Amino acid sequence: MDMPIQLNYTSGKGFDSEKGEEAEILLKNNVSEVSYTVFSTNLDLRREWMNDKTPEASIENLKRFCESSDVYAASVIIPGVNDGEDLYNTASDLEEMGVKGLILMRFANNREEGLILRNDPIIEGIKPHSAEYFKELVTEIDKNFSFRVTGTPLWDPQLKSPYSIRYEEEILKKLPKIEKKATILTGRVSAPILKDIFSKITDKINILPVNKDIACLITIDDVRAIDLKDIKETVIFPGRAFVHDKEIEEVLCRDGIGRLIIRGPDMLTADGEASISMTKEEVLEEEIEGFSELIQMINFYGV
Repeated sequence: MDMPIQLNYTSGKGFDSEKGEEAEILLKNNVSEVSYTVFSTNLDLRREWMNDKTPEASIENLKRFCESSDVYAASVIIPGVNDGEDLYNTASDLEEMGVKGLILMRFANNREEGLILRNDPIIEGIKPHSAEYFKELVTEIDKNFSFRVTGTPLWDPQLKSPYSIRYEEEILKKLPKIEKKATILTGRVSAPILKDIFSKITDKINILPVNKDIACLITIDDVRAIDLKDIKETVIFPGRAFVHDKEIEEVLCRDGIGRLIIRGPDMLTADGEASISMTKEEVLEEEIEGFSELIQMINFYGV
């Protein structure tokens, strides 16, 4: 149909041609953008940690994609495995290939970092990077290489997202006025940023983090640990949290207070996986839409 095609995601483990023939076929069929899980360009590390039976073919096809399409590489960063010198070597190889961007993903090994299946740790003895350190790592790699670098859960050094809106005083002034009070539940990464944003526009909102880094991965077990003395009569929780509406209502009203529990917007910002291919204007537009929807909910349901 001569329509451009995006591939999201491939790790290259399905390729076995060391001449890049699979990529060639796909490119001739209008593949124009590829998200490619690299992990490392070190063949031995790919073989061991990705169970890649043909790492030579994977890297060769990656090179071919880079020649004729926009490639966004991705690497889950495991401390002591593919960080440090290996990360610099991988980034250098990717720069030579001509990738458009690199998404660094923090490895999660424990429940509070994002695991929801009660199967932690994934790898014994590995202590993942803290969110703060990971943000610094993303910034460091971005400074030293020519392609765009973003991270998840943090951050995009060029667009200063997630939550680029916190640096835009004029945009914050134009958001709907907050007229009522509410508690907003969120994850540990978003909480200090949301506190900063709301402190600039109102004193009616309290931000309450649960013991989970990523808001979208909040489960009912995280909610049960909340001290109910800290929440108002209206509570808004993340739209994509892994909880049933009725169950979270029962948990947050178990002290006998009939609170109104509302599922909030799906997204308030764009994380590194999305923002790497977005402009600042596009990120801000998404944030304005998300915060405006959230404030409308507060004004409708709040106390």
